[in-house]
Amino acid sequence: MRLSTHRNTIQSDAAVSPMQTLKLMFKQLRPKQWSKNVLVFAALVFSLGTGQPIQITNVIIAFFLFCFVSGCVYILNDFMDREADRQHPEKRHRPMASGQLKPAFALSVGAVLLIGSLVVAFTMHPLFALLLAVYFGLNVGYSLKLKHVVILDVMILASGFVLRAIGGALVINVRFTPWFLLCVFVLSLFLAIGKRRHELLLLEHSKGSHRKVLEHYSEPLLDQMSTIVTTCAIISYSLFTFMSGRTIYLMWTIPFVFYGIFRYLYLIHVLGKGGKPDELLFEDKGILTCVVLFGVAVTVILTFFE
Repeated sequence: MRLSTHRNTIQSDAAVSPMQTLKLMFKQLRPKQWSKNVLVFAALVFSLGTGQPIQITNVIIAFFLFCFVSGCVYILNDFMDREADRQHPEKRHRPMASGQLKPAFALSVGAVLLIGSLVVAFTMHPLFALLLAVYFGLNVGYSLKLKHVVILDVMILASGFVLRAIGGALVINVRFTPWFLLCVFVLSLFLAIGKRRHELLLLEHSKGSHRKVLEHYSEPLLDQMSTIVTTCAIISYSLFTFMSGRTIYLMWTIPFVFYGIFRYLYLIHVLGKGGKPDELLFEDKGILTCVVLFGVAVTVILTFFE
């Protein structure tokens, strides 16, 4: 029986055409999660009225570089987790976990993407190249060991978003106030904690077999952590609107932050969602509308009220 299964696997690999392999490789980079890298544009948005066209080009390039580097991280992470992912109801369909994409090919493509991205980043700004390298290294550490360390795992996930925000600022030579960076960090913690909570409930009876760190979490602990970071996020953003160095009328955007966070809490605690924060942005009309209105409000305020 095992021999037959092995032969079927070999036949399945041979049946994958070059075009299908490319499609699987693109899927392996997880373009659906590239929305996380939109945070690179934050510096540009809050610099309206002071920027130049070249800055827009730089941020767009930085966005795709983060997409490619994060794709390399996903390749390595899926390579390390392919056995555990096969026990997950959804992740077992990923290219490497399903056996459709050869790990050696995926790792080779990832190495080329990583080196190319770092070279392009260095031509833009040496510190940006260093930041991308740190981002990759941090996530490699997460994939190898740190994802099994309770509390530190969600903090590292949140740190990735902070690095995106800093990277967007580096390529256009602007600075963020500490309050905004703190806001990005705690809001990212909020999303990471919500993701862990969803995984904990989804894999309640086999949580250790998929993600070992879930054995150290409990629902009450994650709820309490969520409450703390929710409060910090609202306070941090509120202080940022007053201390950003731009118009004080940015405080008019605070209600959007309240609604967005409360809506997400509703999705987590009432509807049982939160496993894929990046997809909720497009799936939930309430959050999507809030984000769009927030962006419009910031643009109008910085354009006409400063």
